[in-house]
Amino acid sequence: MMGKQKKVVLYSSSGCAKCREAKQYFIANGITFVEFDVQKNRRGAKEFARLNGRAVPIILIGGERLNGFNKRDFETLYRE
Repeated sequence: MMGKQKKVVLYSSSGCAKCREAKQYFIANGITFVEFDVQKNRRGAKEFARLNGRAVPIILIGGERLNGFNKRDFETLYRE
């Protein structure tokens, strides 16, 4: 579907519907990603704080940042 894969990092929490939607989208489209649950993972919580995170999901795509999950916005950043 898409060209060269960029590194995708998902900062999430277990009760987050948009986080689940993002994960399902990544899996369905064969997009490799690393996930950090900011409530359960100390490293993830530290990085989330360093990013001045206010809400999940935060998705890092290569060097770009997406706050929240919107399929169209994700695809735009992923394809660049």
